[in-house]
This record gives sequence, C-alpha cells and structure tokens, in this order.
Amino acid sequence: MKVITRFAPSPTGYLHIGGVRTALFNWLFAKNNNGLFKLRIEDTDVKRSTQEAKEAIIKGLKWLQLDWDEDEVYQSKRIKRHKEIGNELLKLGHAYKCYCSPEELTEMREQARKEKRAPRYNGKWRDKDDSEAPNNVKPVIRIKCPQAGSTEINDIVQGNISIKNNELDDFIILRSDGTPTYMLSVVVDDYDMGVTHVIRGDDHFTNTFRQQHIYNALNWPLPKYAHIPLIHGMDGGKLSKRHGALGVDSYDDMGYLQETMLNYLLRLGWSHGDKEIISREEAIKLFNLDSIGKSSAKFDIERLTSLNAYYIENKNNEDLVTAVKNYYTNKKNINIDNEDLTLILNGMNGLKSRARTINELAEMCSFYIEKAPITLDKKSKKVLNDDNISALKLYYKQLLKLEEWNKIKIEEDIKMYCQENNINLGKLAQPLRAAITGKAVSPGLYELMEVLGKSETLARIININN
Repeated sequence: MKVITRFAPSPTGYLHIGGVRTALFNWLFAKNNNGLFKLRIEDTDVKRSTQEAKEAIIKGLKWLQLDWDEDEVYQSKRIKRHKEIGNELLKLGHAYKCYCSPEELTEMREQARKEKRAPRYNGKWRDKDDSEAPNNVKPVIRIKCPQAGSTEINDIVQGNISIKNNELDDFIILRSDGTPTYMLSVVVDDYDMGVTHVIRGDDHFTNTFRQQHIYNALNWPLPKYAHIPLIHGMDGGKLSKRHGALGVDSYDDMGYLQETMLNYLLRLGWSHGDKEIISREEAIKLFNLDSIGKSSAKFDIERLTSLNAYYIENKNNEDLVTAVKNYYTNKKNINIDNEDLTLILNGMNGLKSRARTINELAEMCSFYIEKAPITLDKKSKKVLNDDNISALKLYYKQLLKLEEWNKIKIEEDIKMYCQENNINLGKLAQPLRAAITGKAVSPGLYELMEVLGKSETLARIININN
C-alpha cells in the first residue's frame, strides 16, 4: 500500500503554527515512506474563505519547501461529487430527510440542557415517512448513526479511544439548500484522494468518530488515524498571538530562517532521543508517528529565537549575504552594490555570531553600506563628546601613516599609540568604534576596520559630526 497523506487547511485566516506543524508531520511521514503528500484547500465556507488566506497558505508552504504532490485540490470545486455521495447514502437507507424547523431544534437543545444532557438532535425524523413532511419546508439530510454500542478508533498516537454511540447524534450531511457539510466533504475527498493516513490535531477526535460512520455506511476502507496533541503557550493556555504565535509568513518577515522553523516545529511534540538539531534530510530519515508524544507541546518564542541564532551562526556566509541583500531590497527599498556586498561578506564572520534573526543581522550590516559621514545612533552620539572627538582626530594623524592595513597591524598600532600616550585602550577604542560604525556594539574593532579599508575608515573618523 502506497502511503498518502494530506494537509487540508481552511482558508479563513492565516496559516498558523499548529497548522504548519500538521503539514510538516504529514509531509515527513509521506517522504519517510516514499509516499505522496497532497494539499487540499477546504474552501466551502464561502462567507469566511478569502483569496488572501488561500495565497498565504500556498506561500507559507512554499517558503518552508513543503512541496505537495499533484495539483492542490479545492474542495469548493468538488461539491457536485459530495452531493452525489450524500444522495447515495439517502438511497441506501443510511441517511434520511429531516424537516425540523430552527425553533424545534432550539427546543430540543433547551430540553437537553434541562435534563443535563449534551444538546443534540433527538432523531425526530429518523423513522418518519416523507408523507408526514410539512409543506414548503426544504429538508436537511442526516446520516443514520448507530444508536447502541460504541465506536472505537485505534489511533496511532493516542491508542484505542472509544465513545458510546448514544453520545453521537444523526448529524447533517446535506443542508436544506443541498450543499454538503464539512463532515461529508472531508470523507469523500479523503477517499477519492486515496488518503491512507489522516494526521491531524486531537481537536478533531469527535469529527473522526462521526466520519467513521460515513465510511462504514459506504463500505469504504478507513484510513489510519494519528491525532496530534495541540500546541499550547508557555503558560499552558491555548496558543494565541499573545504567546507569539503568528501566521507562518510573519516569522519569515521577522527574520527567522526556514530551517529554524522546520527544526523547531519538528521538535514540538516529536522527539528522537535527546537530539535537538535535526536537518530536513535527517528528519525525513528519522520521522515516525510512534515518536509523537501524547501530551501537548509548548510554544516558546525565546527557544525558537535561540535556535535561529544557532542556524544563522552556522549558515554559509554567501547565503547570509543574499538574505541581507533581500532584506534591504524588500524592506528598505535599498539596493546594495557589489562593492558593499563584498564588504558584508568579508565581515560576516564577525557579525553572524551576534545576530538572532536575519533582520538583526541586516541592521548590523548597515555600517558596511553607509559612506562617510555615517549616521550615529543615540549611544554613539553620547560616546562621541567633544573630548573624544578631539582624541580621535589626534589619533587620525598616526593612523594615516599606517602602511600595512590588516587587523593585526591595526591592533598593534592602536595599542602602541595608547601606550605611548598613556591612554587606556578602552578610552580610544570605544569612541573609535562609535565613529566607524555609528553603533555602540559591533564586531571586533580591528576586523571591521580591516574590512572597511583604510580610505573609508579614515574618512569616517575625520567626518565625525556629533
């Protein structure tokens, strides 16, 4: 049997962290088993579905390179097929027409509450004949669920879970206007797409119990289920924006690397011993459903950021330069010329170990892009008082004479000057850094002076404007 998984988001909002993790687990399981990973956009909720949300889903999956097999399926284009199956269930006697009015349904719910029962449909039209139907009322179609016994799911993650059938009502599969409900559409689509494994959040358990009755009524084989515990915030509450949980595209905008997101989401509820750093290729080889935990995972933005810093520090310098260039092009509308890109590349080793995000890294690179006189931040302006500017301009005269311009010779020259003039090294190095970079914090002073070159370094010192 060829393994086929699917990711089936509803385009009613951004592609959130929980959804992306579900997509990742489905993708990895398919890849690990040389199977297929399919994408289905469940856009039948016309009022809430938006084109913007559809595009965000596609964009997010492409950013993470969770490529899907075959063309994506849009559920809204398959309504005719869903209706056919709904009517077939009616003809087979596994479904029936229900003519209850909204008022009657409200009364049923209220009665159930009074009797301290879960509010549900009471099966009023289950055994009635259509001849008893009221005039001018369009019925809904309800599935006939078993009324006795229990329904069991042998879940790969959660184990055997069962529910008494009297806790499930005869739910609607076709609305009064003939449109299919989620319950019916999902089953038909999964069957037609050949889905063998349904991997989704454990908030779908009730849906799974219900959908199983549609499979049974149609004599269709059940897929295997793996219900993943939901992701919570660090406070144990439901994951939300206040926990830092945004749309996946927001993390791209904030400067998180694709490989960081994949590694972090993989470890949210799945583990392989104590291994923390796992590449995409390793994940494909190692992933299995048995190693998914039964407890909810906690989303920690600080841990994500720390992991991102690790990946930045260990990333190829050329790739980081490209990322910095894209940042300035897309977010600042600044095109960096090749000369400055070379400076950034030469100085990257001194920068990347200090950055937590690509955005931070790009901002750190700003002093390589600017030309004298450069912009000074608040701390640099404070450092560059009149006394320090005077001291720098005195040192400028000696630095001008330095012939070999490399970090070793620069360091020797600065230290010798401080020793000869009885100056504490920090008293010169701090304003020198501020004048050259415009920032109070930067890579090693001698290294960045070497990268900038003698001409630009001297120009920045002599052009100080506090």
